Amino acid sequence: MAVIHHTTVKPTKLELLTSWLPTRPWYTGGAGGPALARAGGFRLDDPQGAVGIEFIVVNDTSGTAPATYLVPLTYRGAPLDGAEHALLGTMEHGVLGRRWIYDGCHDPVLLAELPALIGGRVQAQDQNISDTLDPDVVRSCAGPVPDGFTTATDEPEATVLSAPAHGATLRVQRVLRPAVDDAPVLATEALGHVAGAWDLPDGTRARGLFAVLYA
Repeated sequence: MAVIHHTTVKPTKLELLTSWLPTRPWYTGGAGGPALARAGGFRLDDPQGAVGIEFIVVNDTSGTAPATYLVPLTYRGAPLDGAEHALLGTMEHGVLGRRWIYDGCHDPVLLAELPALIGGRVQAQDQNISDTLDPDVVRSCAGPVPDGFTTATDEPEATVLSAPAHGATLRVQRVLRPAVDDAPVLATEALGHVAGAWDLPDGTRARGLFAVLYA
């Protein structure tokens, strides 16, 4: 399991996101830039132990109404070839040194591990505590989970990952919506999903869909 280092990072993740989020088609915040606060999230392990994988949930109160975003990030010790378009920036980590931070929807390690989570082959880890599962993250799967997700396309509220060889898609929610009565409802054609919890700006707890698999 991933080891969480409680150390300094410069710039911080929120500082990187403050610059990057307004460039996204699903950003709904104010023209002056987002006003961000951490709201939740979880981690996945890289089987090779080289790439950090974190799904960060942030609240943004800069717009006419608060918005909540899901941002999958990967942390690498060297640049990822061919992924310059997905680079948020670099940070100096107090233990690991320089790290390259990517939109995880364009990183092959995350593209392999998120379907594995849906299929139950891996488990969600706590965002802040080493060697600890996150009980707030739940998943389901009604059949074999395809692999080979290689492309990511941004939509107004989501990023759609595609596995062309299987005709499968994995919709990663970028703008999170609280489920009614905290019970996410899947479309009838969905094969599987990941759902989780986060804190709203008013301090209440919400649950909703993070990702839905269609095949």
